[in-house]
Amino acid sequence: MVDNTDVRVGQCHCGAVRFEATLSDGFGSIRRCTCSYCRMRGAVVAMAAMGGIKFLRGEDALTSYRFHTGAAQHFFCSRCGIYTHHQRRSNQDLYAVNVACLDGVSPFDFPEVPVMDGIHHTNDTGRPTRRAGTLRFIPADE
Repeated sequence: MVDNTDVRVGQCHCGAVRFEATLSDGFGSIRRCTCSYCRMRGAVVAMAAMGGIKFLRGEDALTSYRFHTGAAQHFFCSRCGIYTHHQRRSNQDLYAVNVACLDGVSPFDFPEVPVMDGIHHTNDTGRPTRRAGTLRFIPADE
């Protein structure tokens, strides 16, 4: 059973889409990716299992985008354009949730974020997922 601290509520920018996400490993699974789409989007994500996202309102306001193999499905609000989550390509039983959409969470809350090599995706190479590096946030002195 998942601890309640792993259940987070979130929404898009305009509030049309509101959801509850049960994070599979809390924030232990945060990451970014170097694939062309994720690189442009720049989101930090955490994982939720299939069925781990429950829509409180606005599921009908979501639209989706697929590219390359079409396996990954990226969801975003059709009104404000904010990316909320996506079904992963490498493990279709997992969703990656945009942590910036979660209430009270910022991608800048994490001093280090692992960056995965999406350019050389495991489904293309047949090799294990490779870590490309680490993104660091160092707050300025106040």
